[in-house]
Amino acid sequence: MIVDQALYRQGRRFECGDLSDELATLRDGAEGFIWIGLKDPTDEEFELVRHELGLHPLAVEDAVMGNQRAKIEQYEGSLFVVLKTLRYIDETSDIETGEVMLFIGDRFVVTVRHGEGNPLADVREQLEQHPELLEHGPLIVMHAVMDSVVDHYVDVDRELGIDLDEIEAQVVGDDGVGNANSIYRLKREVLEFRRASGPLADSLAGFLDRGDGELHVDLRHLFRDVADHLRHVNDHIESYDRLLTVILSAHLASVSVQQNSDMRKISAWVAIAAVPTMIAGIYGMNFDGMPELDASVNVGGAEYYYGYFVVLGVIVGVCLYLWTRFKRSGWL
Repeated sequence: MIVDQALYRQGRRFECGDLSDELATLRDGAEGFIWIGLKDPTDEEFELVRHELGLHPLAVEDAVMGNQRAKIEQYEGSLFVVLKTLRYIDETSDIETGEVMLFIGDRFVVTVRHGEGNPLADVREQLEQHPELLEHGPLIVMHAVMDSVVDHYVDVDRELGIDLDEIEAQVVGDDGVGNANSIYRLKREVLEFRRASGPLADSLAGFLDRGDGELHVDLRHLFRDVADHLRHVNDHIESYDRLLTVILSAHLASVSVQQNSDMRKISAWVAIAAVPTMIAGIYGMNFDGMPELDASVNVGGAEYYYGYFVVLGVIVGVCLYLWTRFKRSGWL
């Protein structure tokens, strides 16, 4: 749907009438440009804007298909810009990805937003409060939208940093309660972030190189400031990815050490239990004349049999000896 549509002259907002008439007037020499904002447009709405403004067919095809890589494409007389928007969801710690596409001509700007991330109403309102910026024309809208998208990147970057600190504390802490699933999940979110911010950095650098001599000096400084913020964000994301790989390796090593410790304990207890099991197995047989079982002593004319106590003492003694040895070696 068409969210907003306005004509801007000398940095001031005016109502926009018929698109064809307004655009013809502007191209005949009148000052200003048209800014049309669309949100999840239908095919009919988009076709109307495409026909009236004469948008390039390849750019229109990308906009209709969606799910495009972040890029800045130069067509004859126009620019097509794709920005990936990011939104951090506190409830699930997930990153939701959307898109903002811009068609920039000599006298018009069309912004097409897909998804709930990065609403542009605030961007338009802030620009309208600074007429001196709007006098730079359609490219200032491109900068404002891109700057807003990158600012949201910074916010998501901060949240990812907090999540990473929590996971790192869990893995390297005394409790060692880290979970491989949570590490993989955060690594996946970092990868999704990189797919949005990495291509944009390359495209923006190429745009600045191509238009370095054509851009107004103020605009060039503004775009370079966005590029600098984006570079910082990408550096952070790259470090997050490397650190998550290290954390995952440390977690897997910790799990392996814990499993080895558990196996040693199990082996030690099995060895201790094997002694009474073996002796009980031998003396539990229905044989006559088992050694020591008939041993006795005569005290005051009374016969006392102590064979079973000897066997029991041997069992207890051997078990205590094995327990002590395993305890000292750290197996128990």
